[in-house]
Amino acid sequence: MLLVTGITGHSGKYFLQELVDNKYGGSIRCILRKSSDTLLLDSSGLNIEKIVGDLNEQAIINQAMMGIDTVVHIYNIEHSPEIVEAAIKNNVKRVILVHTTGIYSQFKYASEKYKNIEKTVIEQIKDASCPTKVTILRPTMIYGDLCDRNISKFIYMVDKCPFIPLINGGKSLIQPVNARDIGKALFAVLMKPDKLSKIAYDLSGDKPITMIDTFKLISDELDKKRIFISVPLGLGVLLAKALKVLTLGKIDYVEKVQRMGEDRSYPHDDATKEFGYSPMNFEEGIKIEVTESIRK
Repeated sequence: MLLVTGITGHSGKYFLQELVDNKYGGSIRCILRKSSDTLLLDSSGLNIEKIVGDLNEQAIINQAMMGIDTVVHIYNIEHSPEIVEAAIKNNVKRVILVHTTGIYSQFKYASEKYKNIEKTVIEQIKDASCPTKVTILRPTMIYGDLCDRNISKFIYMVDKCPFIPLINGGKSLIQPVNARDIGKALFAVLMKPDKLSKIAYDLSGDKPITMIDTFKLISDELDKKRIFISVPLGLGVLLAKALKVLTLGKIDYVEKVQRMGEDRSYPHDDATKEFGYSPMNFEEGIKIEVTESIRK
């Protein structure tokens, strides 16, 4: 039996679609919140068992893990150690975890949490007698269908603001990955239980693109001319810190501003070689998302 967390979420729904399109015949158990929209699950035609609960409760994780062969954990990297711990206790064969390339950030507090989580997971499975094999997938900036917290915000900015501030002139590189490609990658890894040689794989978009070119593409798709203003990284961070103080910490963009000043592009060669990962190009993906934003 397959256990999935986050199947009704942004990337999860595309993994669900892959299961449907490929006529997955196994039994599936899903951990869902009370507020989850289960329409896609209910109409999928798959053999799905639902467990309503919160991953903050270890008892729910333990209950869901009974009789499971493989786990696909999509929802929230912070729960990975608890998921792996329960999997080992229940002799689960495989756990596939969705983490993040945020682990590579040069800013310690931006990456330290992710590094510690992965370190914990590696420690959990290092014993030769461990019955569980773990595969970690690290997507870059995920976008698609206006559900993301990344490109959809860029689209909104370009649509509403005549002036677009860009840290250091928008020269930093990003490599956004479409959620559709995350779903495909999850299914491809699921179908290769004994053929992967590595623990972790980076999942990036087709190729790197600068921030300013990203905004220009969005501007072209929206058919709106915008003026781009270069903001030095130091000034941007200072303004973000001031906003954090003025809002008593409720609005904290400091890390986001800092990361806009660093390159966030990573090769996905290993994923392509080992499970045929082939992401769509950003030009195609942004057309889809802008079109949907216009319809909305």
